[in-house]
Amino acid sequence: MAHTQYERITTKQTLNRVKEERMPFDWSINPYRGCGHGCSFCYARAFQSFIGMGAEDEFQHHIFMKSNAAEALEKQLSSAARKFDHDIEAMRRFIGQVTIGTATDPYQPIESKEGITRECLKLLAKYRISTSITTRSPLVLRDMDILTRMENVSVNISLNTLNGDIIRKLEPASPHPEGRLDTIHRLSAAGIRTGLFVAPVLPFLTDKESELKDLLSQAKVRGVSFAMISLLRLSRDVKKWYIETLKHQFPEVVQPYRELYGQGAYAEEHYVRSFKSMAARLLNEYELNGLTSEASAAAVSKAGAIESVTSQQNGTQVEGARDHLLSVGDLLAPAQPRKLPQPAAPVSGEELMPDIEQLSFPF
Repeated sequence: MAHTQYERITTKQTLNRVKEERMPFDWSINPYRGCGHGCSFCYARAFQSFIGMGAEDEFQHHIFMKSNAAEALEKQLSSAARKFDHDIEAMRRFIGQVTIGTATDPYQPIESKEGITRECLKLLAKYRISTSITTRSPLVLRDMDILTRMENVSVNISLNTLNGDIIRKLEPASPHPEGRLDTIHRLSAAGIRTGLFVAPVLPFLTDKESELKDLLSQAKVRGVSFAMISLLRLSRDVKKWYIETLKHQFPEVVQPYRELYGQGAYAEEHYVRSFKSMAARLLNEYELNGLTSEASAAAVSKAGAIESVTSQQNGTQVEGARDHLLSVGDLLAPAQPRKLPQPAAPVSGEELMPDIEQLSFPF
């Protein structure tokens, strides 16, 4: 097994402006570069070339940690607060939506030790910034003490199949489907707006309509507010690694993939049209696309748009797949209740209070 190297780096700014107008958010935060989950299809693998690194195994086993991310974020937000004479509401409207986790998972395994995402989240709560988080990990539940005190926050859980065998082979270190569904349930029960990102859907592996219906059904039971379904995109560097992974794990679909994605990063047009039609039908059927807020726009376009914008800025079903699907009964009544992840120390009221409010007192 490859040894994972963790490297601390510093950043000049944590908030990065998203200039693309079609994006449903204004700023992005990525506390880490590289991801320990190791998803073979992850579009963020392509970003490694920006720093002279490869999109292959290095992406999973060389993780960069922005150790000063919270300090840099504090400087940016406090500067914005001064610009608006500490009118926090005016500042909040000016900044708009911030999304955490547009490139790599902010709750990947090392976050349990480092807590960089948690410290950034405290600051977003302190300045009452509208925040969206995208993750595959139940570790986000550790920060419920912050999330439940934020005024405008949503959490998007990424899960593209209930098939645990496919998950383990293509996302070697990511959480099991059961854990992600349980996370949706716990977040929703706590009153936190929660979405399901069925992304990316993998042709010939996770694109069967009946299995997507199972996934949406089980998320709906757990209180998910909305869903997005997005098809796999394969940039050149990502395609090379993903196809090599398929050769070892699912060799029977390698040739169908080469034919489907032979012309570039996107699947053949006829397949795409059919897929989009099915996805729209399923979202309508489960009433998971009827939002009217910005979150609705995010749910419709986020996965496909994020990969192209972030890069500028910084058939046949597998035999036996149904045997690995979890039943609704199994997931609603787990054999052993899961213990919630706990922070090292609960957040205090003072940590979430803007400085100007800390200085005020009654005469």
